[in-house]
Amino acid sequence: MKHYSTIIIGGGAAGICAAISTARRGQTVVVCEKTDRIGKKILASGDGRCNLLNEDLSETHYNTASRELVKSVFNQFDKSAILDFFRNLGLEVYVREGRIFPITNQAASVLKVLEMELARLSVPIEFNFDCCDITFSGSELTVASRSGKTIKGDKVIVTGGGKTYPSFGSDGSTFELAVRLGHTLVQPVPSVVPLVVKDALCNKLLGQRIFAAARSIINGNPGQTITGELLFTKYGLSGTCVLDVSEDISIALHRQGKTDVAIAVDMLPFIDSKQLKSELAARRQKGLLSGDMLTGLLPNKMSAAMAYLFTGNDLDTAVSLLKDRHFKVTATRGWNDAEFTSGGVSTQEIVPGTLESSLHRGLYFAGEVIDVNGQRGGYNLGWAWASGFVTGLLQGEISQS
Repeated sequence: MKHYSTIIIGGGAAGICAAISTARRGQTVVVCEKTDRIGKKILASGDGRCNLLNEDLSETHYNTASRELVKSVFNQFDKSAILDFFRNLGLEVYVREGRIFPITNQAASVLKVLEMELARLSVPIEFNFDCCDITFSGSELTVASRSGKTIKGDKVIVTGGGKTYPSFGSDGSTFELAVRLGHTLVQPVPSVVPLVVKDALCNKLLGQRIFAAARSIINGNPGQTITGELLFTKYGLSGTCVLDVSEDISIALHRQGKTDVAIAVDMLPFIDSKQLKSELAARRQKGLLSGDMLTGLLPNKMSAAMAYLFTGNDLDTAVSLLKDRHFKVTATRGWNDAEFTSGGVSTQEIVPGTLESSLHRGLYFAGEVIDVNGQRGGYNLGWAWASGFVTGLLQGEISQS
């Protein structure tokens, strides 16, 4: 049985970078991938365009508990190093509103250059290897699959991802593996996920998109206000501003068991309450019908659906319901519709700089399996590339050769 210096569990963004980093310094490495191909989630990222990373790749864009760990990684492999890494592979990029994409606008281009580098370095890949156990014996460890196959090595890097897109292999099994090895798990919950709201307005406005502002309201406490697109759906609310405030709501519902959870929506963020009241008063003075009071401010479909605001209500009430409409949230859409995982292996049990387990020598973690969750905009892939690459380094030394 061949003995490898490094065994990598998971052939996603972090796992691929870990394999390249390890192989470039002459070490033997094997990637154990649960499915029949590597990089499936890369292909799905950014709506198929792959938002590689963000120009402002700072630890401040990640959950508070992870920032020391994130900073320790970016200090070794930062935005410039990631860009150099991909350019050296032949991938050109462009920037749009701080987000960095491949010039081809195809995630397939990103995966292809990574696969070409793996092939150049002769990195073997064990497909359909569903890891179920890691055992330690002195300086050697053994990784076993559910089918009974075993691989021996000096160290193992767990990069099996979170729980989003389970059909791509990220079903939480690596979380279970970490727990069996004694690690503490911060309960994973869906993040950047549409919200389930039972409200008649959602049914009336099914498919309608508007520019809006949203914030979470948990036990009466408001969260940060985010502007962007809002989409009314058959199950509730989606769109960028909803996705961007969904993490706090998901944690409150799924991890903390709270029930007093809502999302507050400002349907007219481009006009303040005083100006809106004045405008509506002028329209009422003109004798406009209730269904026409919002024409030109909101899409026609919404103007008609919200005619009730001007029947029997004073203008202060109408303004309040337009600028601060609360929707009670009963659930999130779950893992199949979530973009990221919030939660994972506790950062308190991972050594900053190396990402080695503080419980087992020779065990490392990288990517989404750790309790590191970034904002939308390339931060999560940025973390995956960097953390994967760093775990493959020798004593923190970066090689781009």
